[in-house]
Amino acid sequence: MDTQHRTVVVTGAAGNLGRAVASAFAAQGANLVLIDLKREALAAAYGDENSEGKQRLFLATNLLEQEEVNQAVTAAMQRFGRIDVLCNLTGGFRMGDAVHESSDQNWDFLFNINSRTLLHTSRAIVPCMLAAGGGKIINVGAFAAQKGQAQMGLYTAAKSVVIRLTESMAAELRTKNINVNCVLPTIIDTPENRAAMPNANPANWVAPEALADVVVFLASDAARAVHGAALPVAGLS
Repeated sequence: MDTQHRTVVVTGAAGNLGRAVASAFAAQGANLVLIDLKREALAAAYGDENSEGKQRLFLATNLLEQEEVNQAVTAAMQRFGRIDVLCNLTGGFRMGDAVHESSDQNWDFLFNINSRTLLHTSRAIVPCMLAAGGGKIINVGAFAAQKGQAQMGLYTAAKSVVIRLTESMAAELRTKNINVNCVLPTIIDTPENRAAMPNANPANWVAPEALADVVVFLASDAARAVHGAALPVAGLS
């Protein structure tokens, strides 16, 4: 499962899962392209960009703006010469409204942050992978997106789009030596989720580091025969 000398793009890199995924790839010697909305968030999460030599690149990027994504990918290619792995970790969650009571604002938020970001990074990075002869793409869906849920209609619909896009991209790219898969976590054990659900037992949730291990596996040569999988990562829940 060694990814040494490969270049890995991680979106949502300043978040809990982003930090865990970046740490897992860093431990294997990968070059890291760390993308988040604000450079200050990346600096707070990782410290000095150059503290680990030339293996990290911080890119403040609004993933909802295709041109900003294109510019970020150009910077990554200029720095490292190739992109081998794309980890689409950016996402968001809202719930509480019935479908007929839901707002256009929540619809736009959930579909933009979960689906449009994936589309924009794929548009920019897949051509680089095709030119290089291959690559790995790992997206983050949700365990709950396998069927509709009361008061979660917009969220499950948006994450279902992630699954369908993953399957479609896998069908389109598998003969091009590009593996596209997604993980479907349940509740991730983060400080924010612990604060929001103080009476729950986080031992039943998925640790970010455990989910990162699955992402690293899907990015490895050991998963070379896996295409279009939507892999549940459910912990004990």
